[in-house]
Amino acid sequence: MQSLFSMKKAPLTDKNYLLEKFPGKGGWTYALIPEVPLEKRFPFGMMKVRGHIDDYQLENYKLMPFGNGLLFLPVNAKIRKAIKKEAGDLAHIQLFEDEIPQGVPAEIMDCLKDAPKAMMRFFEMPDWEQKLYIESILNAKKKDTQVERIVRMIEKLDY
Repeated sequence: MQSLFSMKKAPLTDKNYLLEKFPGKGGWTYALIPEVPLEKRFPFGMMKVRGHIDDYQLENYKLMPFGNGLLFLPVNAKIRKAIKKEAGDLAHIQLFEDEIPQGVPAEIMDCLKDAPKAMMRFFEMPDWEQKLYIESILNAKKKDTQVERIVRMIEKLDY
């Protein structure tokens, strides 16, 4: 889910990359993305992105830390099969930062209003921490899972 504002932003990258593979059995195939700097604001160094690799659409995908301040895009077997490419091939990658909407969604806000102590603690947290909670809730594929995550968040904050 992205805001109209984030959809208009310039891409983080839009060029061809060499697909590489970590050595050893079961090594991941990946594209090293040196143009995108690792920022401390991303949890565990992972940056949420959307875009495409060749004609394969990427939604709710993460760049992962490689080391030395670099990020990489994992390219799993499903993607490799769809784009018909393996390690050693070039693939065109266009990525945008996948931002969650600004503000607190109404359903979450309604639940927070029913738990004033949790609401107070939620709004005392830094923006990035609030966004982690919101993103976790919005990323749930099922409504039941979203509800469970809202309940867990409120229980955690309402101690």
